[in-house]
Amino acid sequence: MGAFIARQPNGLLCRFSSIVDTVTDWNMTDEEYIEMKAEQAREEARDTLKHYLHPFKEVISSFRPNNNTQEEFDAIVHNMSENKIQQ
Repeated sequence: MGAFIARQPNGLLCRFSSIVDTVTDWNMTDEEYIEMKAEQAREEARDTLKHYLHPFKEVISSFRPNNNTQEEFDAIVHNMSENKIQQ
């Protein structure tokens, strides 16, 4: 499992890691825990953008008309090709 969150007797939160078999974070408010998880999500998203983007041609070559028709997919691709932003 890796880790779990528990409500401490004082009402705050702790994180117990089964990797190191001890408490790694404690006395967190609900908001502090939410912010910790949000920061982890931001870091994961940054890592994905930096290291794991696929070329757009894979979107085209991977499409199968199971949940969209070819015409619907073509319209989506056309829409994604308009209004290019400058980065």
